[in-house]
This record gives sequence, C-alpha cells and structure tokens, in this order.
Amino acid sequence: MSALPRCIAIAGPTASGKTAAALAIAQRHPVEIISVDSALVYRGMDIGTAKPTAAELAAAPHHLINIRDPLQAYSAAEFVADAERLLAEIHARGRLPLLVGGTMLYFKALFDGIDPMPTADPAVRAVLEAEAAAVGWPAMHAQLAQVDPVTAARLQPLDSQRIQRALEVYRLSGQPLSSFHATKDIAARADRISATTLISLEPADRAWLHARIALRFEQMLAAGFLDEVVTLRARGDLYPDLPSMRCVGYRQAWEALDGTLPMAELCERGIYATRQLAKRQITWLRSMPQRQIVACDAPDALQQVLALVDDIA
Repeated sequence: MSALPRCIAIAGPTASGKTAAALAIAQRHPVEIISVDSALVYRGMDIGTAKPTAAELAAAPHHLINIRDPLQAYSAAEFVADAERLLAEIHARGRLPLLVGGTMLYFKALFDGIDPMPTADPAVRAVLEAEAAAVGWPAMHAQLAQVDPVTAARLQPLDSQRIQRALEVYRLSGQPLSSFHATKDIAARADRISATTLISLEPADRAWLHARIALRFEQMLAAGFLDEVVTLRARGDLYPDLPSMRCVGYRQAWEALDGTLPMAELCERGIYATRQLAKRQITWLRSMPQRQIVACDAPDALQQVLALVDDIA
C-alpha cells in the first residue's frame, strides 16, 4: 500500500457538526474538501442528506458531491480510487486536502487500503435472486453466515441488497467479502496513514446528539423532504432497493408514501433510524485508534478542532 499524502480528516456521527467544522477550517487554511459520504454523491437528494447549501459549497472547493444519479451505485472501491486521485491533485495545487464525512466504511477502506473485488455479475445475481425468491432472504442470510460470518453478523436478515452482494463476491472469488475489507498488515497500515490526522467528533452525552438528530429530521420535513422523495419517485425508474433509496430517511419516506408505514409515524421512524445510524458510526470510530477525539457537545468544540488543525496545517 502506498502512503497517503498529508491530509486532515474530520469524521463523526450524523449531526455532530462536521460541516460547520470543515467550513470554519476553510476560512483559516487553503483547503479543498473531499466528501466522505455515501449519500452526498447523489444528485437530487439534497434535503434528506443535509447536503451543504450552495453558499456553503461556494465557500471552499468541494469534491465527490453530486457525482452520481440515484439510479447508479457507488462503491467503497470507487471512493478509494477517487479519493487517492483527488489527494494527489489537491497537493499538486498547493492546497491541503480535508476529508469530511460519516461513511466509516469509506474511511476504513481509504486508511487500510482495499483489495480489488469482483465486479457485479448479472448471471450470479439472477441465480441468487431466484434462490431468495424460493427460500427467503433470512435463509440466504443464514447461508452467508456459513461462509462469511463476519459480514453476516453486521447485516440484518432482510438486508437483501447487501446479503446478495456478499454472496455474489463469495461465489465469484471463493473468498468472503470481509476478507477484502480486512485490516492490512499493521506496519503497512501505519505507513499509509502516517501523514493523516483524523479528528473525531464524538458526543460525551449521547442525549445531546439524539436531540440534534430529532431537530434536524423535523427541520428536513419542514423544508420539503417528503416533496423531494415524491419528485424522485415520479421519475419512474427508481425503486426502494437501490442504494440511494436505502439511505436513512429516504427509505422511511418511501415506505410512508407507499402506505406500508403510517405517514403519522414517519418522523418518529426517521429519527429512530438516524439514531441507529449514529450508533453504528460511533462503533466504527472506536475501531480507529489513531483518531483524536473532540467532544462535539463541548461548548468550545469548534475551537478545539481549529486549534488541532492550526498545529498541523
């Protein structure tokens, strides 16, 4: 694995203040922001992803935002390739790359490196879909647990998209999906991230984060989030199992518009799903021992982040 160029990373759960921190850093240092967010890549998904506003995007150069149509997928491997290219280009322009986001799989893939894995195979997928139609996705999940218990442990039995992909990779390569994401040699990994500073925004009081998540979801609904999903559905080519439509909030809104989720429960269910996402994000962060933690609920959290960046920028 080649070493990553010098860069700063701001990670944290949803609603922890990452965007505000990034924009404050951009006011003091010549940075370009690389989004580390699997939802911000999609065009037309603005309100439900809390995408930076036009003014915020204009405040500093941003990358990997609005680069995919919601019908398209975007993998961790594609992110790593794009991020490595951007890191080099930003350095060539004499600026400092600032990685910002909450998709921890992307951070892990970038920091650890990622082995090339098999691309999608329509024939294998068709076989898997036929098997699932016959026995159900929980049975397919049980099958996955036999060959890749690590991946199966982090997936829900009805997560058809990810179960299918994990089984597809195994059948094509003979290796579990988890082996492609496995942590590399410790020394090699240390060399790869030696010039990377990872600042992690983590709440000391989880209730503080929960309150922010609830407020944000309520504000999204007030800003027209449901209308945004109605517009996406009206295209006619999107469906709920797409990675884009499985993003937190969009999945619940789609179900509410379908009538499978009572509209009156949308806000509560959306907030709950977002809280679960934040919990998973914090768990991922705890597996990154190199991170420098800033309590995002501290009154001087932003000043702490800026002080860390000032010392190394």
